[in-house]
Amino acid sequence: MIEEEAKSIWKSIQEILEYHILELGEYHLSIYNIIVVALILITARLITSNLAKYLRKRITQTEDPFDGKALALIQIGKYVIYLLAILLAIRSVGFNITPILLGSSALFIGLGFGLQDAFKDFISGLILLFEGDVVIGDIIEFENGILATVKEIKLRTSKVRTRDGIVIFVPNSQLTNNRVINWTNSNVLTRFHVGVGVAYGSDTELVEKILTEVAKEDNAVNMKIKPFVRFLNFGESSLDFEVHFWSKEVWRIEFVKSRMRFAIDKKFRENNVSIPFPQRDLHLRSSEVTLTSNE
Repeated sequence: MIEEEAKSIWKSIQEILEYHILELGEYHLSIYNIIVVALILITARLITSNLAKYLRKRITQTEDPFDGKALALIQIGKYVIYLLAILLAIRSVGFNITPILLGSSALFIGLGFGLQDAFKDFISGLILLFEGDVVIGDIIEFENGILATVKEIKLRTSKVRTRDGIVIFVPNSQLTNNRVINWTNSNVLTRFHVGVGVAYGSDTELVEKILTEVAKEDNAVNMKIKPFVRFLNFGESSLDFEVHFWSKEVWRIEFVKSRMRFAIDKKFRENNVSIPFPQRDLHLRSSEVTLTSNE
């Protein structure tokens, strides 16, 4: 009796699983096919998430928490697993993709031309992840002067955050083909400068002393390498100077420069050193004009 009930239940389950949701000629799609596809995709998702967690855990145990090669393996592994899962899911529903691939070669060629930029970004992403020229946490500066911190590197795009807190998604080809300054890969200390002009007739030695004092008194200036002053040029309206200093505060360097400019202005006023405004000499020529009248 129990066996007959079990057989009846199993037969009902089989009928439900084999129920055709979609029929197109000889092809049919059943509930069983949908369940298999769902299980394949769920399994792929679980494998990729656990693989990523495992590799990230191994990365944090190494000296370099942003190992580019390991991150590249995570990204590539995800793509490979999902690709295999999709192909397996297509096969499970009864599709033979070989004739489709062979018959769509012209379409793929057209797509290849249309996706040149995406493919270029993909290759650039592999280069970034494997070579490690730019890694997560680096402070980079673009050609337009924007300074940003790298937050994430994917195979096609990278996510950076600017000083203003704006998140920008940058195609990877821009990081490999364009001129990008990586401040983090530079020495721990980087040299910066603040320029200022003083009026003609000013005591240049006093100006040099004031600029040096301002640099030495700022906490952000590293004194392992002493700051120095350059008499840059005899300008059109001023004597131009630059005070050079070394600092590791790359991200906040504009605040440091601003603070130093305030200090320079204060010390100049205390010592009667003036910063001139642009001046132009205007020469007027007078000419004599003889007026004659005809009667």
